[in-house]
Amino acid sequence: MKTNYVLIDYENVQPEAMAVLNEEHFKVIVFVGANQAKVSFDVASALQQMGERAEYVRISGNGSNALDFHIAFYIGQLAAREPDAYFHIVSKDTGFDPLVQHLKARKILACRSKDVTEIPIVKAANSKTPSDRLTVVIADLQRRGSAKPRTVKTLGSTISSIFQKQLSEPDLNGLLAALEQKGVIVTTGTKVSYSLPT
Repeated sequence: MKTNYVLIDYENVQPEAMAVLNEEHFKVIVFVGANQAKVSFDVASALQQMGERAEYVRISGNGSNALDFHIAFYIGQLAAREPDAYFHIVSKDTGFDPLVQHLKARKILACRSKDVTEIPIVKAANSKTPSDRLTVVIADLQRRGSAKPRTVKTLGSTISSIFQKQLSEPDLNGLLAALEQKGVIVTTGTKVSYSLPT
């Protein structure tokens, strides 16, 4: 499974549900502002349990967007080393969105979430009902822009990956059928076209 780097803007978001990131495929970096004197016990405890897969980066110096530039630098460094990794920026700051779009244009997997519980892979892991799963799949397809799967086989593989290959074949086929029933996808032979909700 791909490494999922979670880069948290701790000046902007102080997540409470950090334990959801205690999985082998997550590596967490918490960026702490120069003037932030404390990190909550819950965050510190969750990160300690992750061992070498978690770290803090204290920003040196103040200034407008200083922390944001640190996150951008780390993503660049990590993407050069691991081009197949997925980068999740956790921040309410929409200023990261142009960076995410630029990364996607360069075929680097990235997204911004307002909280760790909204990270797509975390949402997928917590989706139990067919309706919840369908919502996760549609959101993933919307995020992909023009890079959506073009064949039924690739779409099936993509959906399977979203759910960390934990779906049974009937569940996967049920999701494909539901996408078609809702008019989200149209299959013609082995090809797929999309009519995603806005």
